[in-house]
Amino acid sequence: MRNSFQPKLTNLNIAFPLFMVLAIWFVFWAEIKWDISLKHFGVYPRSTDGLKGVFFSPFIHGDISHLWHNTLPLLILSFALFYFYAKQSVKVFCIGFVATGTLTWLIGRESFHIGASGIIYMLFGFLLFKGLLTKYVPLLALSFFVIFVYGGMLWYIAPVDIKISWEGHLSGFMVGFFLAFFQKDSHYNTSFTYDWENPAFDYDRDSFMKCFDEDGKFIPTSASIEIENQDNKLDDNPLLKSKLIRMLSQKVITTKINKVPSTKISLTNFNL
Repeated sequence: MRNSFQPKLTNLNIAFPLFMVLAIWFVFWAEIKWDISLKHFGVYPRSTDGLKGVFFSPFIHGDISHLWHNTLPLLILSFALFYFYAKQSVKVFCIGFVATGTLTWLIGRESFHIGASGIIYMLFGFLLFKGLLTKYVPLLALSFFVIFVYGGMLWYIAPVDIKISWEGHLSGFMVGFFLAFFQKDSHYNTSFTYDWENPAFDYDRDSFMKCFDEDGKFIPTSASIEIENQDNKLDDNPLLKSKLIRMLSQKVITTKINKVPSTKISLTNFNL
């Protein structure tokens, strides 16, 4: 049985995803405001000067469509990382940020690679595989949510469009995959320990274990003998036994009725 660690909403959960989104929009606004182009700050593979793009390329976008398509995934997936994996989120993001750009620099075509999509694919890969590896129910649900909502992204890790940096997508996805394997989180890997699994557990002092002998046979106690005697009395008096059964049945039915929640349905809540 796994522990019941519950993630908490903190300032970092909210602030960091918002910072990243505001940063990419601010850079795009600055390019329009001062009529400049920062594309030469992108990753240019196997070029010494192109290494600066490892740090700057995620903040640069080609047009408003490119920017918009990266905004929501970046916001949602980065929030999921910092909320569900708070202890390792900063480390995962920083390593993934640099590793994605570096791998793109190694395997990419000789052109400027810009945009936050590599980071998005890194987050996508990490959240997908980490939930499957932990086998922790909330994180499994998160993995299924990610694949359901963003599963179509997998198509673009292949060279389906010459205008798209599929190398950046593939790099991010591979980095996220490896980070999911090698970054450990103790919160989701701790097993529950029962009392009798403790080396200091004393069988002789445990009330339940006293009911069994050395061969594992049940030893009747005074309480169990008393219950058995009461059962024998009921068997000797069928009328009393049937009356007791009716009383218990009525009690169970009443309890079930009282526990049924009242539900109000409003047709205005449905979008037809």
